[in-house]
Amino acid sequence: MRSFFAYILIFIALAAPISTNAQAARSVEVKIHQETMDHRTGLRIKFLELVEDSRCPTDTNCVWAGNAKVKIRVRGARGQARTLTLNSTLQPQSVSYGGYEFKLAGLTPQPRSNIRINPNGYRATIEVTRGS
Repeated sequence: MRSFFAYILIFIALAAPISTNAQAARSVEVKIHQETMDHRTGLRIKFLELVEDSRCPTDTNCVWAGNAKVKIRVRGARGQARTLTLNSTLQPQSVSYGGYEFKLAGLTPQPRSNIRINPNGYRATIEVTRGS
């Protein structure tokens, strides 16, 4: 009988909803010089400029991983806009604005030692997380 109540208590504990303020991050991919809208948040994100790409080429060994630095413009649902600068390894890696946190989660294509990247071919993946 004792084990029966123990099982019931464990079941209730596992079935209870877990409350948390943290929300899952959402990734938005945007091509350079283009704008995309995140329909869930109503935010518009435009990839304005690739400021720096000193990332280590994938076919070499580097002492330092390098850094990618981009400028994006974020426009909220009410039309207010702000330009943000994000880095892949240096600061700032994330910036808060309008109740959201923005982070450069990726930049493609990856550099290679023997290939020159077309400047119009870059795509940034921006991670958007709702602030608490």
